[in-house]
Amino acid sequence: MNRGELKVIKQAIINEIEGFEFYRLAANQAENQESKNAFETLAQEELMHVEWLKKVYNTIHHNQEDDLALAYEAEAPSPKIFSWGNVDSKSASLAISVFGIAIQMERESVKFYDLASQNTDNEKLKKFYDILSLWEKKHLDQFVDEYEKLKEEWWDTQGFEPM
Repeated sequence: MNRGELKVIKQAIINEIEGFEFYRLAANQAENQESKNAFETLAQEELMHVEWLKKVYNTIHHNQEDDLALAYEAEAPSPKIFSWGNVDSKSASLAISVFGIAIQMERESVKFYDLASQNTDNEKLKKFYDILSLWEKKHLDQFVDEYEKLKEEWWDTQGFEPM
């Protein structure tokens, strides 16, 4: 692997660490235990992603092409999306803010992996980046769905009429 390709994986690790820190901050700001637990779960998922990406990095760092194939054929840690019913209306403003930012983070991750896929000539890495892009798209779709639900609930608690 060349340095540029390794740099993409290192940046992916940093992106996941940033997500971990963001969700930890959200957990610390949560007003109730249910919301705190929900955000801590997201933070822990980000750490699982970091560990998985580190394993992939260590595999490809040694230029072991066959091992790279094994690394991306193994499933990435699946997000354990939980019931967001645990985020009560008192914490809805925080949850809406967190989800809004999380949506932007996921969109940027999708763009990052799509660009990495377009900029490599290595077919194995291209497939790997495409898998990571799909991984982030799944998260994005889940966050958008929950954001829309929370937004409706928040509007309702604020007394806004539907349009």
